[in-house]
Amino acid sequence: MSSDASSPDVRDVPDAPGALLLCRAEPDSVEPVAQLLRERMLLVEAGPGWSVLVPEGKPWLHGEEPVDRVLTGWATALAVGSGWPVLALWWDADRSGYTLAAGFRRTVGYVWLANGTPVGEDEAMRTFAARLGLDPVLDMQSLEALARPDTEADARARMLGLLAVLTRTGLALPPGLGPGEPADRLREVARVQRGVRQVEWSGWRDAVRAEFDVVEKGPLGPWVRGPKARALAAAQVAAGLPLAVWAVRRRSGGWAAAAVLLLVQGAVGLAYDRMRARD
Repeated sequence: MSSDASSPDVRDVPDAPGALLLCRAEPDSVEPVAQLLRERMLLVEAGPGWSVLVPEGKPWLHGEEPVDRVLTGWATALAVGSGWPVLALWWDADRSGYTLAAGFRRTVGYVWLANGTPVGEDEAMRTFAARLGLDPVLDMQSLEALARPDTEADARARMLGLLAVLTRTGLALPPGLGPGEPADRLREVARVQRGVRQVEWSGWRDAVRAEFDVVEKGPLGPWVRGPKARALAAAQVAAGLPLAVWAVRRRSGGWAAAAVLLLVQGAVGLAYDRMRARD
C-alpha cells in the first residue's frame, strides 16, 4: 500500500523535535563515556576542545518523557562520568532551551518559547558563564541580552546567539548541525562529516577497557600503567602491611582502615598492570 503523498515528512517539518549534546572534550575522551549511555549516537569533532553527539534514536517520541528531560538525563550522566561539562541543546514546536551539566553539581538550564520569549532566570545565565569559564563582562553582556524581551528574535535565533558566545571558547559546529533542525536531518548531516564515529554499546568489558585506554593516554597514564605505576603500587603494599600490623596491636580502627585502603589500592594497581601487559 503506497503512503499518502500529503503525509508530512519529519525532515520537512521545521518544528520537529531535535537535540544535540555538546561536550567540552575531544572525541577520544567523549567516546568511551558516551558508550555508557547505551544509546546509538554519532560523534563529531566541533572545534578545538569540543565534540558534538547527535542521537540516532528519538526516545522522546516513543516514551513518556519529552525531549528536554531525555537530554537532561543524558547530559547529567555524561558529566558525572567524566571531568568535562556537557551542554544539552533541545527544541520542539513549543520551546527551545539548554541544560548545562558539570560533574555532580546541580544542572542549570534556560528556556525560550517558540516566539523567543525568555522564561528562565537570570541567575541561570550567570551560572552558565561561570561554569564554562566565559568572560564575566563581554560574554555576560551577550548572555544577558538573550534573557531580555526581543520581538525580532525567535527561539532559534536565541539558541544561535548562545552558540555565538561559545565560539569564543573554540566551539565550531559543522554546517547543518544547529538548533531548529529536526532529528532526522541532524543525523544525516552528522553521517557525512569527516571523522564521524558511531557510538554504540559494546558491553561492559569493552567500555571499561576503552575508558582505561583514555586514562592511560592522559597525564595520569604513567601512574596507571608502567614502571611508575608498579612502583607506586608496590610502595602502597609495602606501607600497608606494617601499618596493618601496628593498627592490630594498637586496636586502632581508623589506622586499620587506612592500612586496608593502601593494601587494596596497591593490589589493584599491580593486578591491573599485569592484566594490561597480557592484552
